[in-house]
Amino acid sequence: MLNFLKSLPKKSSAPAAPEKPRIHPEQFLKQLEWTTLRRLDGQLQGDYRTWFKGSGLELADLREYQSHDDVRHIDWNVTARMQVPYVREHQEDREMSAWFLVDLSRSTEFGSHSQTKRMLATRFVGTMARLLGRRGNRIGAMLMTGASNRVDTILPSRTGKAHLVQLLNLLLNTHTDGPTQATDLKVMLNTAKALIPQRSTIFIVSDFISEPHWERSLGELGKSHDVIAVRLCDPIEAVLEPLGLCILEDLETGEQLFVDVNDPSFQKKYQDIAQAKTDLLIASFAKTGTDCLELNTKEPMEDALLRFMQLRKRKPTKVHQMSVVV
Repeated sequence: MLNFLKSLPKKSSAPAAPEKPRIHPEQFLKQLEWTTLRRLDGQLQGDYRTWFKGSGLELADLREYQSHDDVRHIDWNVTARMQVPYVREHQEDREMSAWFLVDLSRSTEFGSHSQTKRMLATRFVGTMARLLGRRGNRIGAMLMTGASNRVDTILPSRTGKAHLVQLLNLLLNTHTDGPTQATDLKVMLNTAKALIPQRSTIFIVSDFISEPHWERSLGELGKSHDVIAVRLCDPIEAVLEPLGLCILEDLETGEQLFVDVNDPSFQKKYQDIAQAKTDLLIASFAKTGTDCLELNTKEPMEDALLRFMQLRKRKPTKVHQMSVVV
């Protein structure tokens, strides 16, 4: 059965798509700095104690021992007094690594408004990488297009503007023209778990339209790193506009379906499937303890980012969290 959340309206007589023009990363970065960065810069600045806790030198908190904790962090004096094992949490050291796991599969090329989900992902990664990199933090990335059942590009974590420009160039100009496979986020999550040895902040940037059974890999990754899911959304994925007769095509598998979008029964079935998938996704994030930032192609990215950061600052401290410097 066609997965409606991956389906896009398409005219049956549409001409072949022209070759995509190359986008210069330096120009894109200048555009970011004049728009999004200027708005966020004054509101996201802070010291090294803003969002997360982890390992370091300065004591931040004491809490009861849990099965996945390192026994070396047990505070034996407090444990003796309380008769229950307690562990120490410290403010994270100043230097950190941030990794962006970016889904560039064909389902992210859709956008019913002025920008696609893929362009929204690029703006988010460019903005956060620029903000985090200003304090000397290392930035790394893994990109997956779905052209094969593996991660296509791994950019090691480094610092500097040249490294950021290289990352933006990959995001802006990596395209897959041949046939692709259905996205399997489990592959990218398992690769990150195997190749990122140092505890890091990991942003998973995707629309999470994927083959099932990736939740366990997400939970395993969250035991060693602070993981934030960045979900890319478009309004038409939840509620279809009255487009009449049209062809819906799954961009990743090529499967097509001819439907009457104005049919009330089809509209209801579409919305029910979309809502069920959203509920399942929210439940998966809750089960794995993963915070989710939702970015919508219709909403300014900086509004959603500021709202998420304010909520995260007020949220009780999570286990195995790190310091993010902006």
